[in-house]
Amino acid sequence: MNEKSEGRLARSASPYLRSATHQPVEWYEWGDDAFSRARSEDKPILLDVGAVWCHWCHVIDRESYENEQLAAIINRLFVPVKVDRDERPDVDARYQAAISTISGQGGWPLTGFLLPDGRPFFGGTYFPPEDAMGRPGFRRILEAVADAFHNRRGDVEEAASRLAEAVAKAETFTGSRGELDARIVDSQIESIVGLFDSRNGGFGRSPKFPHTSAIDLLLERYQSGGGLHLLEIAAMTLSKMGAGGVYDQIGGGFHRYSVDERWCVPHFEKMSYDNSELLKNFLHGYQVAREPQFREIAEGIIDWTNAVLSDQERGGFYASQDADQTLDDDGDYFTWTQQEVRAVLAPEEARVIELAYDVEARGEMHHNPAKNVLWIARQPGEVAATLGMDEASVRLTLAKARGKLLAARAARPTPFIDTTHYVAWNAMYVSAYLEAASVLGGEKGAACRAFALKTLDRILGEAWSEDHGFAHRVGGARLDGSLDDQVFTGMALLDAYQATLDRKYFDAARRAADVALAEYFDAEGGGFFDRATSAAPMGGLDVRRKPLQDSPTPGANPVAAIFMDRLYAYTGEARYRESAEATLEAFAGIAPQFGLHASTYGLAATLHARQPMEIVITGNTGDPQAAALEQAANSVYRFGKAVLRVTSERIRSTETLPPALAETLPHLRADVAQALVCVGATCRPPVSDPAALIALLTETPAKVSAD
Repeated sequence: MNEKSEGRLARSASPYLRSATHQPVEWYEWGDDAFSRARSEDKPILLDVGAVWCHWCHVIDRESYENEQLAAIINRLFVPVKVDRDERPDVDARYQAAISTISGQGGWPLTGFLLPDGRPFFGGTYFPPEDAMGRPGFRRILEAVADAFHNRRGDVEEAASRLAEAVAKAETFTGSRGELDARIVDSQIESIVGLFDSRNGGFGRSPKFPHTSAIDLLLERYQSGGGLHLLEIAAMTLSKMGAGGVYDQIGGGFHRYSVDERWCVPHFEKMSYDNSELLKNFLHGYQVAREPQFREIAEGIIDWTNAVLSDQERGGFYASQDADQTLDDDGDYFTWTQQEVRAVLAPEEARVIELAYDVEARGEMHHNPAKNVLWIARQPGEVAATLGMDEASVRLTLAKARGKLLAARAARPTPFIDTTHYVAWNAMYVSAYLEAASVLGGEKGAACRAFALKTLDRILGEAWSEDHGFAHRVGGARLDGSLDDQVFTGMALLDAYQATLDRKYFDAARRAADVALAEYFDAEGGGFFDRATSAAPMGGLDVRRKPLQDSPTPGANPVAAIFMDRLYAYTGEARYRESAEATLEAFAGIAPQFGLHASTYGLAATLHARQPMEIVITGNTGDPQAAALEQAANSVYRFGKAVLRVTSERIRSTETLPPALAETLPHLRADVAQALVCVGATCRPPVSDPAALIALLTETPAKVSAD
């Protein structure tokens, strides 16, 4: 064991860094100590950025960083620094931009070679330990980089300076300002439609990633009169993802992405941020298409999250579940041989499972051809016809058999779960659970609501600072928050206010917005930086950065614009809407070029043009007509929609209402069940019929751009 690394990493809050304490490489955490040593000894820095859930990060650890000979080379020639990309997204984002400029690719592990001041001059992703397939091995690269650093220093310095300048220009989107125009969103829709895979669903070719904001944008445009083909694209994509192996057919929840075009064989890690946003997608798909499968999958995500990815006692959502139990398997926990299925199930049950989920003697996994990924190959009716059974019996058999398989799988060694509570990701899940509460209703909906509020209260209690806003994680030594932490949590607070009309959530959302405007907003150029103005120096490639893309979480600047527009609708304060408009204008000249990968920008521009839609429902507590109106309002998907259930008691307590709402409600009869639909400063006459309310929420005049 390396005592130096153990001492530096063993007390880290990051499980990824703690997992490296046994390695012979003398790792440093990101910080002044590493840079000071690099400067004093005039050595380049070897930067390794990875994550605990990352398969190839573990591979390079085992092959190279646990290799005594390679470790000796690294310790002699470099100052090695290890970074957890989940813990330090600011470091990761900057070096991803730089290394992808050098090598043409990014991802994890990210391997960078830096000058002592932190500017990168060379790098890549995974390097094999020795020369292979015409590619230089890590040993050769280490020696060549060190030689260039010492013997061609001028060239290295010049390359590093050019690269730093290019990254700074690109990451602040210099020259990208433009005028807001409906055609920007039109061009994004065209781009998304053009990338649609009409055979398999989804966008582009393999590997296939879920593009959640794109699906929401298609559904929103369809709802505002954009054409049936948009719903067909979104619904087919949701259906194919839900039927594929990328969805855990036994345990629920989505794996990170599919390595093939058919959504069949996934990379098996499960991420918090994927599942929260996919939960929203399937809820929205269910609202629009009324497809029962979409509701079932949404409930499956919730069940898996409750069982695996959440702290049910204290509140909070965990970060991720690893793909593998060891490096010698590839999703073995999640996959099945035919013999394994037959050992768990009765013969009739096994035959039904094998037909439904394509379980054969030869499966899909290269490392073990007997292993099968479970995906829906046949619907229950097809299985019933093949086996001469009735469909109801097949459905019952499938349910029982899945339960047995899940119990048997739980007895296997379980892939590692990162129990870190990252604030932004928790906030995204809070919003998703609150949406599930309104769409699903019943006991499951009530449980989602209660857990979301418990989580949000924990964030407010443990991660908020009046001076600095939200931290990046709950628990451990305080880690400065980012723009994501402020705006995603602000959005969750508004969602909680809408669900409860508890003023504490609204006031906290305003405080978060004010921190974002004071500490992150670029008053001169528009848009928000990802790090606070008052944050401690990052070190290294400390360039200003304005996040736009969905990669993979929704882009923080578009989310900030959505947050500000929602606040404006409640308060009428022009500064919120003006900051949203300045943010959207800052990227208007470049957003169409990002197309699919800036779909959240399309949603933000759509909402800004239309303005948020508020549905205020009055009526006495327990009034069945008011309940029917509330259910009708919650059954419709419109992006940025708020449903507020207001009783006569709440109208009398106007201090619980934000200014714009307080001005509107006194004119309503609080004891009469009716719904008032407002968009911006315009309200339609109240309606008392649920069908009429649904018609108001889906009428074509609410659409954003001309077709």
